[in-house]
Amino acid sequence: MSAEDVRDALRRRRGERDRLSADLLDLERHPGHQLLKGAALGGETGRRWDEAQAGIATLWWLFDAYSRVLARAEEIADGGRRLGGSELETLTDLLRGPSVEMKVEDVPVERRSLVRPTAEWLTLDQVMARMDTAYQGSAQTVAAADAAWSVLAPRLNEAEAALRAAGDVLARLGGTDDELDRIGADLLRLRDEARADPLAYAGGDPCELVALDAMLAELAERRRVLEQALRIKDDYQRRSDEVAMRISGVAEAEAETRAACENALVKIATPVLPALPGQAATLADRLAALTPLYGRADWTELAERLADLERATAAALDQARAATAHVTGLLDRRDELRGRLEAFRAKAVRLGMGEDSALAYLYRQARELLWTAPCDLRQSTVAVAAYQRAIKRMGEAG
Repeated sequence: MSAEDVRDALRRRRGERDRLSADLLDLERHPGHQLLKGAALGGETGRRWDEAQAGIATLWWLFDAYSRVLARAEEIADGGRRLGGSELETLTDLLRGPSVEMKVEDVPVERRSLVRPTAEWLTLDQVMARMDTAYQGSAQTVAAADAAWSVLAPRLNEAEAALRAAGDVLARLGGTDDELDRIGADLLRLRDEARADPLAYAGGDPCELVALDAMLAELAERRRVLEQALRIKDDYQRRSDEVAMRISGVAEAEAETRAACENALVKIATPVLPALPGQAATLADRLAALTPLYGRADWTELAERLADLERATAAALDQARAATAHVTGLLDRRDELRGRLEAFRAKAVRLGMGEDSALAYLYRQARELLWTAPCDLRQSTVAVAAYQRAIKRMGEAG
């Protein structure tokens, strides 16, 4: 190399050294490196981190060796004096030749071979190539761990916050909750597994993340149950009194249904009646069974059973009212037919058909059916329709 070649090479190598130093420091300051360093890792993450650590150790050794060779070259070329032939030859060997000795003990165990020379000499360019390979592998592991944890951390934090919120409600309620304890233990296990092996969760839609989403849903539901129990604790007497009043309403509605059925059996021939409701007594027994739970302060079970009883009471009341409406609808149908028959008769008189014997016969037949108890609604409907058609035919003929 000429003196000018040496100056150019030194300038380029200094730039490489400075860039390498900055890249290595950036790698060690990377959040993924901070996450992995010193952590109790296992699984895929532990395996890859062991490889990355070996690569980083190799990086620093190669960087130090590179820097030592460059420092020696700078020392020879320093001083501004004219470089002689022997000095240029030495600098050429340092900057272009195999000037970095990689001893056997400097090679990571997993990269050694039983058949190998006692040492290996590398050029600075070869050192750069090996450093680049080691850097890429280690940086990919560090970045992958950081990316995986960036996905996991917010969801784990959300789940832990949800667990604390449910725990706060339980503390206000008093006592313990086995279901919340189970969910909390599952969450802690999942969190520890994620911290130990975040790379196992990276990419796709892992089952562990699905399990975490399911756990969030469980926590939300458990908090809802606990909050409902807290409301029960604070407002049990009022709500139980309201349920008792509604059960009384159910009993009254069911009695009304039975009375309507008895009336329909007298006034309507072969009526199609609904099954008679009779849930009021059962509902009253269920309400009475809540008292022991209140005495034991078993708020979560009390909340669930009281809420179920409120829903059952509302459904029973709706059922009784619907049955009554169905039965009274039969009588309403009879009354409607009576009204229509009289309206058609008034029309016949208005049209001058009041004395017609055929119409009078149809009228008497329909009236007898409608005013006879029990009334046959099907035959009455047919008779009224026949009377209506006869009036229409005579009107069109006239």
